[in-house]
Amino acid sequence: MEYGEWHRLIYYYLCIYSDSGDGVLFEIKIDNAKYWKDCVNAIVSLVDEGLFNITKDGISLKAMDPSSISMISFNMPNKSFSKFNVDKPVSIGLNIDNLDKMLSRTREGESLIMKDSENKLLLEFIGPNGRRKYRIQLIDVKKSVEKEPNVDFDSHVTINGEPLKDIIKDASMLSSYISFNASKDLFSARARGDSGELEEFHENDSGILKKLESKKEAESTFNLEFLENMIKACPPGNDIDISLKSNEPMKLWYNIGDAQVSYFLAPYMEE
Repeated sequence: MEYGEWHRLIYYYLCIYSDSGDGVLFEIKIDNAKYWKDCVNAIVSLVDEGLFNITKDGISLKAMDPSSISMISFNMPNKSFSKFNVDKPVSIGLNIDNLDKMLSRTREGESLIMKDSENKLLLEFIGPNGRRKYRIQLIDVKKSVEKEPNVDFDSHVTINGEPLKDIIKDASMLSSYISFNASKDLFSARARGDSGELEEFHENDSGILKKLESKKEAESTFNLEFLENMIKACPPGNDIDISLKSNEPMKLWYNIGDAQVSYFLAPYMEE
């Protein structure tokens, strides 16, 4: 065999085994790739880049949206994965919009392997009829968030996700903002615009409210566009939790399987 043929053969084997796992900081597998896609959908609805922290306990992310009006806190435990090998804690910066676009190509019945590969994130989709790989360049995330807002909330509401989505849609026809009020026995939403007004009330024992607790009445007004983006990834049938304090950031959170996604949104204050 001539030198040129040996050279091509060696290069061929290097390409095949370049992702064999040597020196890999982490390698994780999720049996249902669509599940990871749904989780990323909840993140990209608010931020387009962020720092994923990968430890032996799972994957987490905290990030502010570009306007610094809202924040997301995401946590996915290691039990969500069928394989979770992490050599040591690592943080990877990603363009989440690019990640979301690649995950949008997820096909039915595929599993997903993710691992670091030469300053890139390797995504390997494995399906019944074959496999394919994507690589995403890691980026430097200049603005990272370590702590959540420290608010001593006065009221807490647990509401079915679908009725809350309907409330947000109804309010969006009239206004860009919505006011939530929570007291001991009543949760209400109000929206007002040039074309009309909306008022909706739900009592503590209604089928829509799963829980209503209030040590002090709380009322604040919030941007509807941000709220729509926050709740659209909530799976059908899931509950959404809301914590309120008058004229303070609200906390809204729900589960996607074992993962929890929490959002904080600053109130709208009239000038």
